[in-house]
Parts: sequence; structure tokens; C-alpha cells
Amino acid sequence: MPETMDELEERISQLRSRIRQALAAGDRAVVPSLRAELRAAELSWDSALLESDDSEPAPLLETLPAGMSLFPVREQVHQVLTVLGVAAAPRLIVATHEALFAGGLVATKLASLRRDEERSFRATPYSRPYYVCAALTADQLVAVRGLLAISTWPLDRRIMGPLSPRVDFLTAAIRLVRHLQTIGELGRQSIRLLWPFTNNIPGASTSTGEFEPSRLIAAAQAELKLHEGSDRQQREAAAERARRLSDAEQLFGGEQLKAVRSVTKR
Repeated sequence: MPETMDELEERISQLRSRIRQALAAGDRAVVPSLRAELRAAELSWDSALLESDDSEPAPLLETLPAGMSLFPVREQVHQVLTVLGVAAAPRLIVATHEALFAGGLVATKLASLRRDEERSFRATPYSRPYYVCAALTADQLVAVRGLLAISTWPLDRRIMGPLSPRVDFLTAAIRLVRHLQTIGELGRQSIRLLWPFTNNIPGASTSTGEFEPSRLIAAAQAELKLHEGSDRQQREAAAERARRLSDAEQLFGGEQLKAVRSVTKR
């Protein structure tokens, strides 16, 4: 028998409490399974909410301003980052959202998003299925300014070494083309989104200037082979050091840079 919304809310509350208790006890091995169970319960709650609203359809849709998304900003960003698969700057996030999803995403709203996510995490750790967090520098393990990532990604995937910006650029190009091919959307707006990748990857453009998806993928993969191995080693080595940080610092950056600045000012 399906759980009621009250029962789901009680289970969600219990799961969040168990996650906090496990973290406090240092029992991190059970946290991933508890978080997966929490996400499933939250999805069930969302489904129950939609079913309970069947009697009053569409007033929200009828009054929703044109160009506005039904999803909060953090969920819109999560959608885009999931497609890209790499940490990204607000400009690319907004451009990708405009090409792939309904509703407008305003770049200015992304400015405070990471700070809001950090405050939420520090207040109640792991109370959400995911957080929009920071990419970390490989040397000092501090937040990379202007790059957003997803907390559920492996730690090394959120580390940025010397080769990482180029590797992520190539990876994003490949993932975007494949996503657009999967959904059957390679129209003018999508090609405009991919144009910076085509122009900045050797061999990706044709002599006539026409866009060829397979050519862009092949060119990106060819260059990726040159950098990917070294970049992975640098990221994994930095990730090993980052695991000594607290959970919050692993998501939003450590304090090394602040300490360096403090010493310099003296």
C-alpha cells in the first residue's frame, strides 16, 4: 500500500536525522545508501503532491509569466550541469539552458546561488539530495571563482588542475553534441551554442564552415586523448589530499587561501 504524504514526510525526517547521526559518528560508509533512500522518498513525496493536485489543474500554468521556468534556479542549474558533466561558468550554463530547456535562466541569479547552497549545507548537512557546489583548485583546494559543480559528482571530477579547463571544455563539447543528437535537436539555436566549441577545437570545423556533429566529436576526442591521462592523475592526487578536509570544505573549498592572504598582509 503506497505511503501517505504524512508517512513520507516522517520517513524523510528520520532519514535526514540518520544521515546526520552517521556523519557525527564517523560512519560514512552508510551515508550513500541513506542518501539514495532519502532521494527516493523525496521523489515519492513529489509524486504524491502532484497526484493530490489533480482536482485543480493548471492555475499555475495559466498565470505563469512567459519565459519563466517552473523549476527553481538551483534545479535549472542542476539540469544543465548534468548534461555538461563538468564544472561550468554561469555564461555557459545560461547559454546551454536557453538552447535545451524551457524558461529563462538569468545569470545574475547564479551569483549568490553557491553561497546560498553553502549556508544551507552548513546549517543542515546532506538534507538535500544534491547541492550546487564549487570546483576546487588542485593546488590549494579552494573554490574556483565562477565555476559551479554538483555535490554528488566524485571529488576528483570537481578538482581543477592546469589541464582541467581544456579537458572539461572538450568533454562538454562531446556531451552536448551527443545529448542534442539523442533528443533530435540540432537546430539553429543548438548550433549557435556549439559554435564556440567548433571554433576553438582544431579540426572541428569544415572548410566551408558547415557544422558537422561527428566532426566536432572526433576532433574533441582526438585532442582529449593528449591531455586526459595527465589531467586525471593530477585530479586524483589532489582529490586524495582533499579527502582530509571536512565535508563542507570538500564541497565549497578550504581555508588555505585565506590563511595565505592573512600572512601576506602581515
